[in-house]
Amino acid sequence: MILFMSIAFLGWLNIFAAVYDESANQSIFDMTLNSGRQLFFMASSIILIIAIMVVDFKFYDTFAYIIYGVVIFLLILVVFVAREISGANSWLEIGPLRLQPSEFAKFATALAVAKYMDSAGFRMDRLSKQIVLFIIIGLPAILIIAQGDTGTALVYSVFVLVFFREGMSPMLLILGVAAAIIFVLTLLVPNHLYLYIGIAATAAVIILFIKKRTFKKIGLVLAGALIIAGVIRSVDYVISDVLRPHQQNRIKALINPDADPLGYGWNVTQSKIAIGSGGFAGKGFLKGTQTKFDFVPEQSTDFIFCTIGEEHGWFGSLLTISLFVTLILRIIYISERQKWRFARVYGYSVACIIFFHFAVNIGMTIGLFPVIGIPLPLFSYGGSSLWGFAILVFILLKLDSHRMQVLVR
Repeated sequence: MILFMSIAFLGWLNIFAAVYDESANQSIFDMTLNSGRQLFFMASSIILIIAIMVVDFKFYDTFAYIIYGVVIFLLILVVFVAREISGANSWLEIGPLRLQPSEFAKFATALAVAKYMDSAGFRMDRLSKQIVLFIIIGLPAILIIAQGDTGTALVYSVFVLVFFREGMSPMLLILGVAAAIIFVLTLLVPNHLYLYIGIAATAAVIILFIKKRTFKKIGLVLAGALIIAGVIRSVDYVISDVLRPHQQNRIKALINPDADPLGYGWNVTQSKIAIGSGGFAGKGFLKGTQTKFDFVPEQSTDFIFCTIGEEHGWFGSLLTISLFVTLILRIIYISERQKWRFARVYGYSVACIIFFHFAVNIGMTIGLFPVIGIPLPLFSYGGSSLWGFAILVFILLKLDSHRMQVLVR
């Protein structure tokens, strides 16, 4: 709770720093500013937390599928009724309040996954069970992609780590990492002939060192080499014909932001300038020039880490990263001590979701990951995001508080 509140409080201060205008003599409590509205979301999240802690802990297990179903309905509703905001149809508008169901879909999916994996007779090594799990995480991801928010949909890929923790073969992780490496290499090496030569050489070496070579083993190696070559061949098609223009620009900005510093490379270039200009100790609270003159867009949301780097420097960045790492490790510790599989799986889901947001958000601000619109948990401005993470964390704390009362299957 201390870590949660510390991160949220520091986030609130940095949101104010991101929108502060010295000439206007603004107050951090001003409800016309993002900082004032964020304070309202922080206060209202206390009501959510109290409700979570008051409800019987068995509620989250008993009604996991119902909660998941309600959120899926809201995601479908958003596709048809939401108006486009910043290129995505992701918000339900209720009077002056805007809610983003995709933020609540994370805890609902975590509950559904935990419920299914805790069901009687569940075995992680059964293909049929794995297919159901991928349907559970794939359905909200597909609906969120339909809203035009591919970045948020990518969050659901991190559930694979939870499956791996619970006994799934690591082969899927290995294949995923290999596919990502191949994708990046294809973008970095313009002449694909070198990649094909490398694949052929690697396949030849593998075949050479295979003990008791058989046609089946050689065939598998050659089939793998052909599949990799096919992936390389398809990357250009995916970039040119599948991705939207703004998504293509994000890939280009990741590979070489200096190629168009005033166009698609602007966000990343300015972000790195802002973070680097902070030096060791930063320019001081409310003293960031890159922030004040709006060089970096989405300063209080997607690029909030720029404010930390510029105004608090390396030291402030280290402190922020340390708080997040400590929070994630604490959640893993809480998850690992659970005797109830439902609570353990849910806890690891929470840790993985926060880790994905934390790593990708900071990664995209320093040019290590494409800009995909992922907020920094509890730090970035946004009511739905703050409420969603508050629900995620405090359901886990509620389950943990009753860990000694659960009968293990």
